[in-house]
Order: sequence, then C-alpha cells, then structure tokens
Amino acid sequence: MAATEKSSATVYDREGKESGQIELPPSVFNAPVNEAVLHQAVRRQQANDRQGTHETKTRGEVSGGGKKPWKQKGTGRARQGSTRAPQWRHGGTVFGPHPRSYEQKMPRKQRRLALRSALSVKSQEGAVRIVEEIALEAPKTRVLAGLFDEMGAGARTLFVIPEHDLMLEKSTRNLAGVKTILATNLNPTDVLTADTIVFTRSALTQVEEWLSGPPAHATGAGRAKGAFEAS
Repeated sequence: MAATEKSSATVYDREGKESGQIELPPSVFNAPVNEAVLHQAVRRQQANDRQGTHETKTRGEVSGGGKKPWKQKGTGRARQGSTRAPQWRHGGTVFGPHPRSYEQKMPRKQRRLALRSALSVKSQEGAVRIVEEIALEAPKTRVLAGLFDEMGAGARTLFVIPEHDLMLEKSTRNLAGVKTILATNLNPTDVLTADTIVFTRSALTQVEEWLSGPPAHATGAGRAKGAFEAS
C-alpha cells in the first residue's frame, strides 16, 4: 500500500458500539514497510530479552580430580592426569556456554522505522481499533471483556493506554490473550504478535506525536520518547 493513501480506523465507545471513523496518521500507520529493518528489530528485542545466565563448568571448575588416577607408565592403559578431564564421566565441559550479554544495538531512526512498519502492517490488515477514554472507579473485568467482544477483537489483543491506570490494568489482568501496554512501551514484537491493537484516543495521539516528529535530540525540546526507542 502506498504511503500517500489514507488509512482509517473505527472508533468505539465504552460499550463497544461504533461511534465513527478516524483518519490515522499516514506517516505512522501507512508508511512503507521495511521488512529487513522490521526483522532486525524483532531479533534484537528477542536477543535483549535473554538473561544470558547459562553456565557450565570447565575441568578447572569441577570439584575433585586433583589426584592422578594411576601412574603414568606400566599399567597398559592410556595416560590420565585427572578424573575431571572432559572425556571422563563427571568431567568438565569443553566449549560450554558461559554467562554473557546478548545485547544488540540499533540506531534510533531504525527502531522508529521498524515500529512504523509494524503499525502499518496491522493497519493494512484492518487490525487497529480506537476506543474512547475509559474511566473506572473500580476494577471491572466484565466491562473490558464485553468491550473487546463487542468490537470483535481477536484472540490476542494489545490494549494501548497513555499512562498507568491501576483500574484498567487490573481489569485486563485476568483476561486471557489481552496485554495492556503503555504507549511509550509500544514495540514491534508486541504489535506483530497481536491479532488486534486497541488504542485509546489519547494513546493514539501520544504515539502519533512520538513517531511523526523528529527525534528529541534534533529539536532540543523535551519530547517524550518511547521505551523501545530509548532502549
């Protein structure tokens, strides 16, 4: 789909009823899809999620084996210096994994490009929904479950909110397949994994300002940047 074409999304009220259409910013939701950069961003995110705490013991780290098992000559057997050599049972491991960092770096412009590509893919699939602001005085899982059912959300739903809302987060916590995320934490992996992406109006505005404008360091202003961009 060309970047000049318009894309829109359906707006729903708190009850899950359609209340209109909204034009999505083409620079964010209708941008050219760069598959190479998108693939690199997802692989980078998966690599950065790894703890890297795997560990094996070398022959010098395994307990025991300080005594030579038999004399060097005269036994007819192969010479051995330690029972903790790799060829022995309970011996050390050769070339085994050791703790290390899997962190990968990626330029900020590429990270933004990858997120715009992911959002554009979902927009082209018609998987983007907009919901009016929801204010709950107490956690109401039934309200959110009914909302997602009415708007026809898929089995895996990504609910994007502008800021922490304890009532909303508690209301979606027990819904299988629903992940609530801050707009500033939006990332390509969660976007591509979701069947449906539900933005609140203010969250949509926040994402548009973040991904449409120049980087904060370019303007000198205190523009908020997403956690995915900052990572």
